[in-house]
Amino acid sequence: MAVTFAATPRTQQESAPRPPRRRGRAARRTLIGWGFAAPATLVVVGLSIFPAVWAFFISRTKWNGIAPATALGWRNYERIVQDPDAAAAAKHTLVLTLLFVPGSILLGILIAVALNQKIRLLGFYRTCIFVPYVASAAATGILASFVFNPQFGAANEVLRRIGLPTQGFLENPNQALVVICLIALWGEVGFCAVIYLAALQDIPAELVEAATVDGASRWRVFLHITLPELRPVTVFTTIWQTITAMQLFDLIYTTTRGGPMNSTQTVVYYIYELAFQTQRLGYGAALAYLLFAVTLLLTLIVMWYSRRNGSESF
Repeated sequence: MAVTFAATPRTQQESAPRPPRRRGRAARRTLIGWGFAAPATLVVVGLSIFPAVWAFFISRTKWNGIAPATALGWRNYERIVQDPDAAAAAKHTLVLTLLFVPGSILLGILIAVALNQKIRLLGFYRTCIFVPYVASAAATGILASFVFNPQFGAANEVLRRIGLPTQGFLENPNQALVVICLIALWGEVGFCAVIYLAALQDIPAELVEAATVDGASRWRVFLHITLPELRPVTVFTTIWQTITAMQLFDLIYTTTRGGPMNSTQTVVYYIYELAFQTQRLGYGAALAYLLFAVTLLLTLIVMWYSRRNGSESF
């Protein structure tokens, strides 16, 4: 005996087609939404996506920006492997990244912990730490070129007064890259400090109080509670500061212009020289795409490692 169930009113209502009036309202809302989003979408497509796609096609040509382009296929990418200047620029970028990223994270944590205490003039100190990050990198580079000038700079004046030998700083090939890193740290450490300060204030106070009641010292609380809670933020700052170091340009442009003796010529500055000084736009675009691929790969590696170790933040 077959048993049939009559459709309930709710089932009939769900299976029934949507009235034309409702469809019209949904379509109207969609059009209104796209009307608001269209200008921003056009800006993103016109100023980022389209130039990036166009640059990829340029990277497969030989073009000076004026004469007709000559198709080269993948030869520009093959030439990068044999270019000693590109290898030197990659080495300088790697050294700068290895110095800058751990230094900015370590200083950011220490400054954030210090600014998280109840002290007088706390707002003033926080402002002083963050102001260099807000300031223009070009202005920071110009100011630093005066401070580290070997002849009349303030840094050598301090060394003279305390009886230490003066240094070449930005004019010494062995010191220039380290000085650039110090200047970059001065300008960027405020960002890390603010991010870590916000993360410290989000740590549950119950965890710290419970550990203190159990007899844990301040160092053990910091080592076993604070640092593990800061892991997701550390992943974010590591990725952000790595991208910042690998794309550092304006600071180098306003201080050393890649000198002395190309000792501070990074990949981004080398791309600038190729594209806008020697008009080798195709080769410069190929090197830019290779830098993008390396940056993306490093970002994915950091994200994969963080998720594997239980510090997922994305």
